[in-house]
Amino acid sequence: MKNAAFGLILALQFLTRIPVPVTCPWTPETRRFAVRAYPLVGMLLGGALALAAYLLTEIFPATPAPLTALVLLSLWVGLSGGLHLDGLMDMADALGSNQPLERRFAIMQDPQVGSFGMLALFFLLAWKGVLLWALVEHGAPVGWLIAVPALGRWLGAASLALIPCAKPSGLAHAWQRSLTPLDAALGLAAPLVLALVWPGVWLALLAAGLYFLVARAALKRWFGGITGDLAGAMIEGGELWLLLCLWSWWQFATA
Repeated sequence: MKNAAFGLILALQFLTRIPVPVTCPWTPETRRFAVRAYPLVGMLLGGALALAAYLLTEIFPATPAPLTALVLLSLWVGLSGGLHLDGLMDMADALGSNQPLERRFAIMQDPQVGSFGMLALFFLLAWKGVLLWALVEHGAPVGWLIAVPALGRWLGAASLALIPCAKPSGLAHAWQRSLTPLDAALGLAAPLVLALVWPGVWLALLAAGLYFLVARAALKRWFGGITGDLAGAMIEGGELWLLLCLWSWWQFATA
């Protein structure tokens, strides 16, 4: 139980900017429990988003939908500290360079952000903001705000456990040495519990699985595997894909 508690704290410290002033041991056991807790941390983030959405739409119903969407997007980015957005920008700069593989890795390690990274950031936030706006304006249930961050972080956990490392060093390699496919499977526990409460999560689970298969093939082709930055990009891309799917399903359900 102590390792599980340390794992949850590690996941909170690694995936969020929520202050948790506890020093956790960095051991194979705590790393395994941390990865299993990734979706649970996503549910906690999603719970904060759902609470904000409820307050703005139910307690203060006069709040315009665009303003509600902007508040939700700002909270979403703020709670995660933009960590995964950094990975997305690094990946975009590397792919946009059209350079050989080793040069792509060097570009990803460069702390400066290039034009391709800025474009990727702009369009991802724009799409997320517009989809949030559309979902809020059309009265979609707030449960989707819990499901999307949870499944997004499961995608990050699954990428670390199920995609070979692109390099024999780095953050992803440090995590992956302790992981097995079982850890990715156990990480689904929190989303499955959520699916029992809200049946729509089953469709989101299928969409997340499809995205993982496609993204896994793409990352192996482009980079030879996974890195810490690419795991962050996997989370951001997965969240956008899930928002788009949920918007499509909600349109179909209310047609």
